[in-house]
Amino acid sequence: MFANSPSASHSQRPRRSRVRTAAVTVALAVTGVLAGTVPAAQAAAHSTTSQCGGRGVDENAVIRYESDVVIKAPLSRIWKLQTDVERWPSWQPPVTTAERLDHGRLKPGSRFHWTTPAPATPTTPATTLSITSTVQELRRNDCILWSGPAIGEGLRIDEGVHLWTFRKVKGGVHVHTEETWTGDQVEADVPTATAALGAGLEAWLHDLKTTAESHTT
Repeated sequence: MFANSPSASHSQRPRRSRVRTAAVTVALAVTGVLAGTVPAAQAAAHSTTSQCGGRGVDENAVIRYESDVVIKAPLSRIWKLQTDVERWPSWQPPVTTAERLDHGRLKPGSRFHWTTPAPATPTTPATTLSITSTVQELRRNDCILWSGPAIGEGLRIDEGVHLWTFRKVKGGVHVHTEETWTGDQVEADVPTATAALGAGLEAWLHDLKTTAESHTT
């Protein structure tokens, strides 16, 4: 997802370069503008152990990013924030609209639609991305995996696959996220797309941590 660049208050896997940004864009997470790029090696080096219900991100994707944070808040609060999709705009500034396309608790097969602005890059115009995500796997208070396309005027991600896992640890909850993008347009400039993806995920983790720890949910 594209989003504003967060502070450096949370941890990230050592092999992942920290992304420097001015403002950022998409996830299937997606929201931002970049002032730097991620080394191409990051696109190739990735973990294959993180899964939800035996499924994970696209192993063949060349655009990928993963990161982690420990949130000092109850797991139930963090899970509610993450799965109450229609409230995303209330705590994630990059998410401008969000709506469920079905009813009840999120479950495999649930769909939701959301939008986020995407600033101009050297190769794409400023636009608003329209994202329709489908939940592929979900384990309550444990993990969630969703996927879908992100489409804007002059910008298209054919499929983003986004995984989140949640584990109780001493002092809080360890949150892991990773995402892959595929599509001819974004794959034409892997470093720029990877930087945008990374900055978006870092911003999402930052907003999730800040909101969950604020005790206002």
